[in-house]
Amino acid sequence: MRTEQQALKVSLGAILTFAALGIGFGLVTGSIAIIFDGVVSLVDAVMSVVSIVVAGLIARSAVNDLSPGMARRFTMGFWHFEPMVLAVNALVLISVSAYAVIQSVSTLLSGGRDVEFGPAIVYAVIVVVLSATVGFLEHRANRRLRSALVAMDVKGWLVAGSVTAALLVAFVIGFALVGTRFEWMRPYVDPAVLMVVALVLLPVPVPTLRKAVADIALVAPPELQDEAERTAEAVVEAEGFDGHRVYVAQLGRAKQIEMVFLVPTGLPPRSLEDWDRIRADISERLGGAEPDNWITVSFTTRRENP
Repeated sequence: MRTEQQALKVSLGAILTFAALGIGFGLVTGSIAIIFDGVVSLVDAVMSVVSIVVAGLIARSAVNDLSPGMARRFTMGFWHFEPMVLAVNALVLISVSAYAVIQSVSTLLSGGRDVEFGPAIVYAVIVVVLSATVGFLEHRANRRLRSALVAMDVKGWLVAGSVTAALLVAFVIGFALVGTRFEWMRPYVDPAVLMVVALVLLPVPVPTLRKAVADIALVAPPELQDEAERTAEAVVEAEGFDGHRVYVAQLGRAKQIEMVFLVPTGLPPRSLEDWDRIRADISERLGGAEPDNWITVSFTTRRENP
């Protein structure tokens, strides 16, 4: 997995396989917990397709490999789609988990559900092993890629593996109840474990949703604001300017920074090369060579907001 898109495509193939296994085994065994597992995988598959498309657009935009028509329509690039995808993904997972809680409570109140625990255990073992394998491979690849989309996908595999591991424990317990004085509890095992798993899953996407909404709302990240302020102050001191104004935002992986320097009136003329030197120094300090950075530097003698 050398690129972001390759990592996401491998993940998509695995997710589609798990979705088919989950829904198929769920129908065979009668387990609503397994069906829920399959539905979550199906949701992940849909979002993975969207992530692959967005990742491809961002990569093509960074190397100016867009069609002329698309380049004219999206002159600012496609970075703003990344937090949108993450926000939608988080909202869908929260909605599915909330519905699962409601469904499990309803099933418990109606007397539970009979489940074939033998095939259910086989399903859980297969999915736990494969989830751990795919998640590990993606995590290792993302050490180099450093992609928010891949990182979200790795988190999804971690959650999926943990959920299925919990299902495995519950199915083993349900299987062990056969022939014991507690066999009456078997119909309640499946909806009970579904409720527990769904309640655990419910808050997991919240940090991702909070970060994505902050990006969409153009909330200035404190670390980026501080870094830009320190850089601007250093330039003011070195060049003898009167002051500065800094505006920052982060959209997914993209950093947008605008600096306006207040230049004293009556200074001797300076060449364009000299002003470009200042811009190049600022860009270097802020990692401007990165294709995902958008840095604008301007100079004015006006004291009011430009």
